[in-house]
Amino acid sequence: MTRLNECDRTGQRWQLAERFFDRLPHGRLIGLTPVAVEPDAVTARLPYQPELVGNPDTGVLHGGAITTLVDQTSGVAVLVALNQGEAIATLDLRLDYLRAAQPERDVYARACCYRLTPHIAFTQCSVYQEDSDRPVAMSMATFMRASDSGPSLVEGAP
Repeated sequence: MTRLNECDRTGQRWQLAERFFDRLPHGRLIGLTPVAVEPDAVTARLPYQPELVGNPDTGVLHGGAITTLVDQTSGVAVLVALNQGEAIATLDLRLDYLRAAQPERDVYARACCYRLTPHIAFTQCSVYQEDSDRPVAMSMATFMRASDSGPSLVEGAP
């Protein structure tokens, strides 16, 4: 089982991650928080909440909550790779569910920005619970980078 390492929670990349999750209303509403920040990757946590259950018979989290976790964690990975706030938008996100998440357990996503071009950023993301070697889902996504000096992080946010 892979455990999360303690990381520097005072650096610029950590602050970018916290600010991103805090400023996006949906992510804030469902409780997304960063738990690890690396130079080109972010791990975030989606806490288990009964309100996010998709099937009351099984207690499994709704796929939409997991998709939000993946999309926002992947976006943050782009920002930490840039090491600055920049307006970005999801162009494409493919999410393959490999197995159901276990009920009443938090879900984690580790997203890595593996390539940056002047206009596009490429990410991959693994979703897991206790063991990162047993993913619940895997994702590949692309993000459009702003070509001008428009708003940073979130459209309209300071």
